Amino acid sequence: MKRALIAGITGQIGSYLAELLLSKDYEVHGIIRRSSSFNTGRIDHVFDRLHLHYGDMSDGTGLRRILEKVQPDEVYGLAAQSHVRVSFDQPEYTADVVATGALRLLEAVRDHNPAVCVYQASSSEMFGSTPPPQSEMTPFHPRSPYAVAKMAAHHYAVNYREAYGMHVSCGILFNTESPRRGETFVTRKVTRAAARIRFGLQDTLYLGNLDARRDWGFAGDAVRAMWRMLQADKPDDYVIATGESHSVRDLLDEAFGYLGLDWKGHVKIDPRYCRPAEVDHLCGDAGKAMREFGWGPTVTFSELVQMMVDADVKLAKRESGGGS
Repeated sequence: MKRALIAGITGQIGSYLAELLLSKDYEVHGIIRRSSSFNTGRIDHVFDRLHLHYGDMSDGTGLRRILEKVQPDEVYGLAAQSHVRVSFDQPEYTADVVATGALRLLEAVRDHNPAVCVYQASSSEMFGSTPPPQSEMTPFHPRSPYAVAKMAAHHYAVNYREAYGMHVSCGILFNTESPRRGETFVTRKVTRAAARIRFGLQDTLYLGNLDARRDWGFAGDAVRAMWRMLQADKPDDYVIATGESHSVRDLLDEAFGYLGLDWKGHVKIDPRYCRPAEVDHLCGDAGKAMREFGWGPTVTFSELVQMMVDADVKLAKRESGGGS
């Protein structure tokens, strides 16, 4: 039985990855931050099959202790302050957790056992203002403290691979979405609002730039690619994307239209949700992953949005007292 350690197991991607690894008969361990409130909602359905350890990406000694205890075959570095807009308000914290945190994890693995396979969660935000389509050969031009921190973490990972011969692969994931997406991210914010408006629980949705275009894919598809990277004989970097981009307006059309609503009467622009430096258009070229290990998306944009709306409709029904 293989043993995996997931840093960031309580997040959206971490929860889908935990499910996938459990389905492959892994012993799954996860690092969680201590909180005064429960923060395991995304993994509650598999909680009894997981081994959880308190830790933090800002604590290198703690990470080393967990590695020594778990003795993993694979380590997935997913933990991060992952909200781009918030990174402008908390740049130092973002840099410490995202960039230096990744370095701490890599160094802890190197000290513990450099033969362990490591996955580094890189991000399409690193491409920033570089025109699409973006592939592994596309230059980075980050436009936020989050993107700068992710770029540093990415280069740390590449450096440890080249300097120490470690099996470190970087997945440059484009936007990954699902019903488990946090409610402060635009996709979930839109689907949640559409459902609540449908049931009379709210009337207005405040957004920022409606013209921004993103390559939105299903989180459950992305974790299949992450796992495949660590099964390869040689580590490498891979863009994971659908190859299609849609604007926030397209997202609104899809989500509200699915419920027979017109979003134009409910959406208002709030400058607070606009970034100081905008990323206009991200659209990935995942040809390398498709060629080398046959990965490809299975959920279309429309299917993804409808999946999220359906989940939020159930939630809105409960909120309105209409049951499940």
